Amino acid sequence: MSGGVADHRAGRHAEIMLVLPDAQTVRVRLYERQEAAEGSRWRYLIGVPAWVTTKTGVEAAEYSVWVTADQLQPISGVDLSTVVTYKLPAKPPAGASGWTVGPGERPGQSTVHDMACRKAPPLASELTTLEALDALERPGARACEACDAAATLVPALGLGGSS
Repeated sequence: MSGGVADHRAGRHAEIMLVLPDAQTVRVRLYERQEAAEGSRWRYLIGVPAWVTTKTGVEAAEYSVWVTADQLQPISGVDLSTVVTYKLPAKPPAGASGWTVGPGERPGQSTVHDMACRKAPPLASELTTLEALDALERPGARACEACDAAATLVPALGLGGSS
């Protein structure tokens, strides 16, 4: 979400200062941080206090927006370790060429493997990382624990969620 009124902020958060363009600061809630592949190394989902007009007057609200580290300033003594953090999946080893899908343990199930996995089906089609993530989102799919599929792909599934 690039901006809008927050609607689900019951989770863990920490207080932090937002630095406005004119150097003023506003105390805001930090809900989530995500490692970014491009641009700024990290991006942060914050809730900015606001007021909205209703039929009966004015009430407190919160506006959610993603910002960079340059726009935030920690508050002394505030523990940021409670904030949900999503890191990018580790890069596959140099020898890894891609991903593949094989049968699962039961009929109707599937397992996503690194192409170099000893449990990968022979002569299987190679998938890109996005295709492997799509395959993992299908009912009955799982990531192989014998190779890097579970450690690399499963954390990436959380990055695509809506905020």
